Amino acid sequence: MSIFILLAVILALTFLQGLVIGRFSLRGLSYERRFSQASANQGDTVQMIEVIRNRKFLPVPWVKAESRISPHLKFKSDPDIQISGERYHKSVFYLKAFHQITRTHQVTLTKRGYYRAGSVSVQAGDLFAIRTPRMQADTGAAIEVYPRLLAPADIPLPSTRWQGDLLVKRWILPDPVWVGGIRPYTAGDERKDIHWRATARTGQLQVKVHEMTADPKMLVIINTQMSETQWGDLMEYEQQVVEYMISLAATLCLEALRNGVEAGFAVNVPVDEEDGPTVLPPAKSSAREGELLSAMAHLTIRRTRTILKVLDDLCGYTGMDMLLLSVYDSELLQKKMNALRRAGNTVSLQLIDRREAKEAAS
Repeated sequence: MSIFILLAVILALTFLQGLVIGRFSLRGLSYERRFSQASANQGDTVQMIEVIRNRKFLPVPWVKAESRISPHLKFKSDPDIQISGERYHKSVFYLKAFHQITRTHQVTLTKRGYYRAGSVSVQAGDLFAIRTPRMQADTGAAIEVYPRLLAPADIPLPSTRWQGDLLVKRWILPDPVWVGGIRPYTAGDERKDIHWRATARTGQLQVKVHEMTADPKMLVIINTQMSETQWGDLMEYEQQVVEYMISLAATLCLEALRNGVEAGFAVNVPVDEEDGPTVLPPAKSSAREGELLSAMAHLTIRRTRTILKVLDDLCGYTGMDMLLLSVYDSELLQKKMNALRRAGNTVSLQLIDRREAKEAAS
């Protein structure tokens, strides 16, 4: 009989602890998650910090925090499960009364992008999991992963005005406003530069000679198309080529800014889920590096416009040095580049080798 009484008491206590501890396990419980920094470069290692607090007299035997996190955020001690390309992260805690636990995870950022890791499912319960209430927490944890920057030896540009000693303040360009004199017309001169009064006076075609300016503006244009007729989504290996071009553009823009040159970029894919292409005109300020890198972190490899249309739109700009990064050349591409030159810009084409780009991006 005593055994039955003992069992009855045990069952009653089990039920009671489940009723009390389980029912109130989430009361006074808070969960926070954040990254140690708001932004970092691809390849860097940052910390993801979890803080859980129990603000009540009752202890909580176990608390489980689960969430889905991008597989491009790689945990150093990786106990996480990956299902259909997504990582499921889980942390388990025991909390005494009025107790706080801070847990730090080392996370390596393996790919450029903007990653949210704020939504967390928090479940708690009693000793025997009789009652296991659950709540959803939105911590707002997110991080911008900037493109990987290339070493100078990895930049495939020739020794021209685009790198080396020419990316300095003494970089000079023809200024379309200031006219320093006239000279006889030669083949290749623009019609808009003809000085008609001097031509009428001398009886021979004369053109304006522009003064030079030390205020350069660099615009790097990224063509995400692998061919002129390609449309739709890119394959994984094609995206690696685009990622390399984004890294190259980021490296050139930062080098220019750090040498006093205004810099910007354009690409025929949107920022986040917007519809149009991305154009950040050249500018120079203390915050410009962050603006460029942030925009590049948010780029979505989803073409919303052809590169030909983007080049048409850029004809509204003048006085810029433009560098087009592309894996191919074509007659139509050259035609659009000539239109940009007629608008008063200098335009160069840098062909990107797909195989080398994929190797560099991997």
